[in-house]
Amino acid sequence: MSRLTAPAAGTAPAAAAPRATAPRHRRRGRAAPYLFVLPALLLFAGFKLYPIGWSFLLSLHRTVGGTETFVGADNYLRLAEDPLLWTALSNTAVILAVQVPLMLGLATALAVALDSTLLRGRPVFRLGFFLPMVTGLVAYGIVFSVLLNRQYGLVNWLLGQLGADPLPWLTDPLWARISLGLALTWHYTGYNAVILLARLQTVPRELYDAVAVDGGGAVTAFRHVTLPGLRPALLLTTVLSTIGTLQLFDEPYVLTGGGPDNATLTIGVYLYQNAFKYFDFGYASAIAYALTVLVGLLGLIQFRLLGEKP
Repeated sequence: MSRLTAPAAGTAPAAAAPRATAPRHRRRGRAAPYLFVLPALLLFAGFKLYPIGWSFLLSLHRTVGGTETFVGADNYLRLAEDPLLWTALSNTAVILAVQVPLMLGLATALAVALDSTLLRGRPVFRLGFFLPMVTGLVAYGIVFSVLLNRQYGLVNWLLGQLGADPLPWLTDPLWARISLGLALTWHYTGYNAVILLARLQTVPRELYDAVAVDGGGAVTAFRHVTLPGLRPALLLTTVLSTIGTLQLFDEPYVLTGGGPDNATLTIGVYLYQNAFKYFDFGYASAIAYALTVLVGLLGLIQFRLLGEKP
């Protein structure tokens, strides 16, 4: 039998060192994910959280004599008494009520057409209808302002070739609204059509076959298969279009500058004017926060009305 021998004096057990270092290794392992996320958190805090917090502080101040004076909620109370703000809200509401449904209707029809097997060269058409979306907002606004110019615009020249009088596309309040709606529809219809098409391609073809077996036609299939299948995508495009319309700035600013006679003045243009034309940053910040609340409320209402029922 082998004899058990005691360890020599002054020597430490071999397992003692790992026990001392194991907690340190665990702490390093737990901290590693936070170290990797830290740069993104710092950038988010510096470029998102800080401006949001600072703009809220600005909304509680007013520039008087070149100095910021604390006025509390006065800027928010001023919103209800500002006629130009209500004009901007009404103009934005008109675009939201007229142009957005028209655009989404065209996008739905376009998605159904691009999904049809009867259409040859579908990838080419899909790319062509999506290309306007990759065009810069300012760039395509300038192009439309040139095309719709009353004196030398291509559109009025074509109307003249047909014997019609030139139209005041950008100088008459009604035609300016129509011009803005045409520009928005041209730019965003293809984008929404691609989203709807992606959803439409997930609808099982067996459902269309079942409708055909039951004797239903294209209209029946569209009502009972296509529209229910597109419901989540329609909700998404409606919410995105609503948010985009409430934040609308580039197109009216480039095309008409908010005119004529404030006919195309939107909330975004009015916010910009208060901040960088009148240098009333406090009131502009209050408009921005009111716009944020409005976007949230409309989004909540749309989710309630169009979302899946339990």
